[in-house]
Amino acid sequence: MTTDRSDEYLHALLRELCGLPKETEWVEFKQNNADPQQIGEYISAISNSTALCGKTNGYVVWGVNNETHNIVGTSFSPHTTRKGNEEPAICMRV
Repeated sequence: MTTDRSDEYLHALLRELCGLPKETEWVEFKQNNADPQQIGEYISAISNSTALCGKTNGYVVWGVNNETHNIVGTSFSPHTTRKGNEEPAICMRV
């Protein structure tokens, strides 16, 4: 999935998500998790929780410390992390 969102919008969204007091049912922070099976499970869980909470969007955000919500960067690359021959489904950058 590609996004047509501007870098400015994505940076503002990242600041907003990092400003939350804790993770929610629809926001999950990851630092370097690159396990395709776990990523699929996270996305499925976030998708279901997002719908149950009546939210329009859910987020799994890489490069943010789970406890402090500080932006720390990540070595995760959605373009090279895949299971089998599947195309990567995560292509949003911040």
